[in-house]
Amino acid sequence: MRTEQPKTIYLKDYQQPDYWIDETQLTFELFEDHALVHSRLSIRLNDAKPQAQAQPPLVLDGQLLELVSVELDDQPLSNYQVDDDSLTLQPQTASFALAITTRIEPQNNTALEGLYKSGGMFCTQCEAEGFRKITYYLDRPDVMSRFTTTVVADRGSYPVLLSNGNPIASGEHDGGRHWISWEDPFPKPAYLFALVAGDLCLLQDSFTTMTGREIDLRIYVEPENREQCDHAMDSLKRSMRWDEEVYGREYDLDIFMIVAVNDFNMGAMENKGLNIFNSSCVLAQQDTATDMAFQRVEAVVAHEYFHNWSGNRVTCRDWFQLSLKEGFTVFRDSEFSADMNSRTVKRIEDVTFLRANQFAEDAGPMAHPVRPDSFIEISNFYTLTVYEKGAEVVRMLHTLLGAEGFRKGTDLYFERHDGQAVTCDDFIKALEDANGADFSQFKRWYSQAGTPRLDVASHYDAARREYRLSFRQHCPATPGQSEKRPQVIPVRMALLDSAGQELPLQMAGEQQSLGNETVLSVTEAEQEFVFANIDQEPLPSLLRGFSAPVKLSYPYSRDDRVFLAKHDPDGFNRWEAAQGLAVDVLQGLVEIHRAGRPLHLDQRLADIYRTVLADTALDAAMVAEIIRLPSEAYLVELADTAHVDAIHFAREWLRAELARSLKSELQQRFDSLQVSAHYSADADAMAMRSLKNTLLGYLMLTDDQAVVQQCVRQFVEADNMTDRQAALVALVNSPFEQPRQAALEHFAERWAAYPLVMDQWFSIQAGSTQPGGLERVEALMQHPLFTLRNPNKVRALIGAFANQNLVNFHRADGAGYRFLADRIIELDRLNPQIAARLVTPLSRWRKFASDRQQLMQQELARILATEKLSPDVYEVVSKSLA
Repeated sequence: MRTEQPKTIYLKDYQQPDYWIDETQLTFELFEDHALVHSRLSIRLNDAKPQAQAQPPLVLDGQLLELVSVELDDQPLSNYQVDDDSLTLQPQTASFALAITTRIEPQNNTALEGLYKSGGMFCTQCEAEGFRKITYYLDRPDVMSRFTTTVVADRGSYPVLLSNGNPIASGEHDGGRHWISWEDPFPKPAYLFALVAGDLCLLQDSFTTMTGREIDLRIYVEPENREQCDHAMDSLKRSMRWDEEVYGREYDLDIFMIVAVNDFNMGAMENKGLNIFNSSCVLAQQDTATDMAFQRVEAVVAHEYFHNWSGNRVTCRDWFQLSLKEGFTVFRDSEFSADMNSRTVKRIEDVTFLRANQFAEDAGPMAHPVRPDSFIEISNFYTLTVYEKGAEVVRMLHTLLGAEGFRKGTDLYFERHDGQAVTCDDFIKALEDANGADFSQFKRWYSQAGTPRLDVASHYDAARREYRLSFRQHCPATPGQSEKRPQVIPVRMALLDSAGQELPLQMAGEQQSLGNETVLSVTEAEQEFVFANIDQEPLPSLLRGFSAPVKLSYPYSRDDRVFLAKHDPDGFNRWEAAQGLAVDVLQGLVEIHRAGRPLHLDQRLADIYRTVLADTALDAAMVAEIIRLPSEAYLVELADTAHVDAIHFAREWLRAELARSLKSELQQRFDSLQVSAHYSADADAMAMRSLKNTLLGYLMLTDDQAVVQQCVRQFVEADNMTDRQAALVALVNSPFEQPRQAALEHFAERWAAYPLVMDQWFSIQAGSTQPGGLERVEALMQHPLFTLRNPNKVRALIGAFANQNLVNFHRADGAGYRFLADRIIELDRLNPQIAARLVTPLSRWRKFASDRQQLMQQELARILATEKLSPDVYEVVSKSLA
């Protein structure tokens, strides 16, 4: 059992480093059983920091390193101290050269941090603190240095040698070895260092920037994956053009490289000039990737490219400022995706994910501000709060300033801080200074945890022709924060008349017209807005586009929601009204089922779906989103006490009842979408497939054998993975044993040589809510293609089961909890980052009834009692039990 608690690091304790590293020269000698890393560092005292009379010691970060030699100004040094986390020495001069050689074993690095091997390839992952597992260094983001890197390896096994920047020299060594040197002219922190060595195939293209510079674009993959990279390359070129047009940002090096790696803890990494990607975020072609995978590749490629400015050229001073780069860049990639596809559908997808997942994080034991106050292990703070909520914070700033004002602010930010490591406050200050704005109160979004609740009431005074909207905001207590202060909440809204038309808006006492839509800035705990010259009682359309990440409550009746779902001119709020009605219906059904009474379908929900299905002018992807019921995960998040079995029963009953009631309308619309023969990956074609496969999912609930045969036919004859996978999902979640097993066996036989496709096969079975879910997952863990050493496999099987298959994971006997705890303990010895992320489903034990609570707590306590538990898992589990 752990005998000492890992050290907690606090934002309030931040201090500049005692030393800077101006130049970093690295030489890597790569062998099959080890690597030698030679570093030569040009170091100087930080003269801007007040120093004591004696020169401070130099403490370099280092973990799991074998120290071979140390030289100070070319003289061997023996007077130093080494422990598990650092190398300490005492310089005598204000500037000096330090040379260090370390020996590491990349082939044994299962944590996938630092330098490791993925198959036959050497690669790195240094964010957040992986560089200290390569060599001793000041491994912190505010130490920015110019890097020159030389890589030496066997030419036969590793013909491709890559690092950051531009190649400057290369040559041959004896014994079949070769070398290449790379120079990065831009100072960067160690977390942006990258190295790749392997036998890789190259896809090459070019891009001409807005000033006429020609950029060499390269994607490196293993040879068998060469044909799956065209979409990633096209996405990269679109990203580069978009960033020039929308933000005025031009790429700065002569070469931009992407490498696809099979074993990777994250999605991708924005290392300067050499982006290392999880292969799942690069490889996409119609036979092997779904439309969702195509869109993910596009978004992740854009995200990492956009980091070149929002993350690399301007980086974060310390890891507490992580959302400075991640929240901003998620906002940027989300806007890019919206421009490339359907803006409304993209917003619906983002909000759906945020509500079901980030809101749950805000309500749980790991709740933290967008800029955390403390952490034990920084890897645990690559969270939905930092990323997705951070992006929502930036979106609110964009809403408050408008597109032009926001662009002025970001221009100033990039100009003012180019080449610097800065803070969230610096970002806000640039937006303020460029626009003459004051965001003092707004900055509470960075420091206060939790999801604010916004209660809205209205009153119409016919005699005075006035309409009042009253707002009350409050935020529940979160760990370490019992008192919350009012935040700035931008509410985009309109008022609709009885025909669904937007009314002209004017504030009482003001002459200026606000048009038909406005943004109200709610800044007080209680605040009222009065609209003048309103000739009839309107229905408010509130929080359009989800203009703030809050839980909004307004006393809409079910009939109000029906009206808005049919008539609101704002596409997002049409979906929101239908979704709100479905939530209301489902919550009622859960209570009725728990009381043992018979269930009945509210025909108003069926009426909305019928109207939408008949509307051929509406974007097909929007139709799909509107008729898709809220997820079980979202219903759990909304519940005070989540009764998983009742939620699952009610949702499945409602899906089946809607399918039976609307069978003719569903079949008619489904048949109308079978005309298109030629596959396309454009937004319209993806929208058609989204709707078609949503309809197929409903039709399969009618137990019609003709539909089953139609589903089997789609599975066999599909010319793309989207349609094939949708048919497989429908069959796997159906009670029809023979076609289900036949489809699974056929899929596995056809795609056994494609790891990412087989990940889908694992995930579909792990997510099936048919009885026996846990036993299926346990059996699949014995499959020869499954391994705990690959994060994609872990996420596809174990993660999908625990996070998506709620009715089977939350078994009454606690077997699902025991299974997950066993896997966390096992994984902690291999890859603590991935193990820590698997704790999340158990950490939310407070959401459930007392019997489930006790079982989940028992498993958390068992994990905590494990010997030599990593800081990653310790932090999440201890906070979960606190």
